[in-house]
Amino acid sequence: MYKIGIDLGGTKTEAILLDENLNVLERKRVSTPKNNYQEIINTILSLVSGISENNSDFSLGICTPGTISKQTGLIKNSNTQCLIGKPLKEDLENKLGKKISMENDANCFAMAEAKMGAACGFDVVFGVIMGTGVGGGIIINGKIHSGRTNIGGEWGHHTIHRNGNSCYCGKTGCVETYISGPSLEKQWQELTGKSQILPEILSNIDNEIGQKWKNEFLENFGIGLANVIDILDPDVIVLGGGLSNIDFLYTEGKESVYSKVFSDSVDTPVLKNKLGDSAGVFGACLL
Repeated sequence: MYKIGIDLGGTKTEAILLDENLNVLERKRVSTPKNNYQEIINTILSLVSGISENNSDFSLGICTPGTISKQTGLIKNSNTQCLIGKPLKEDLENKLGKKISMENDANCFAMAEAKMGAACGFDVVFGVIMGTGVGGGIIINGKIHSGRTNIGGEWGHHTIHRNGNSCYCGKTGCVETYISGPSLEKQWQELTGKSQILPEILSNIDNEIGQKWKNEFLENFGIGLANVIDILDPDVIVLGGGLSNIDFLYTEGKESVYSKVFSDSVDTPVLKNKLGDSAGVFGACLL
């Protein structure tokens, strides 16, 4: 049976067709409609129709921002806000006339890296997304661990500073408000008065203010992932998302994590992903 995966991202939606040996037969990528639920539905249907045109026997997995509530079946916790409260899985199944598998983007990323990427051969994998937001997925013996309420891996909303930054989730001090891309850019602007994007910031940190920004980033990164290791103690951590391209996270960042773990011996690998921004769509296929 062929496998089709759809990665519904904030800016792009990608479709991929794999054969039984996971060879890529076809892939398409289009812009994601902005804040329009019905247009998102139509975009997904169009991609599935186009990529499955000559292959009627296929399974379909979809990677989404946000998760499905076990209680209501509706999308929750999505930064694509037009999806919140919508029966996305049910609506697509009704339109397509077939069952589909659906998971959030972090779970799909973790699944792909566990089976096809940097975490091959490890039993317990924690996949990290660090980009516009901060999320995570847990893979145990090749299967997604979603948890009782479908929030397994959501380390981005651990509180690391009790009276800290306000978060859209309604809490304060969440990891995401300190080490996501927008949060780091906001902190830079507060320190320097300059509005710059992350690549520009990273090329200008060889000074006192830059080192202060970097040290705060490393401290919060270390606290957040040390908490994960203390609770889950995974065999490996794989970083994904735009911030995974920051080289010092695998040296100074790892050291910051290790220094905060509740153990006298820490050697948890912290690895860069191998599949890049295609991990989500491959993970969707593997669902």
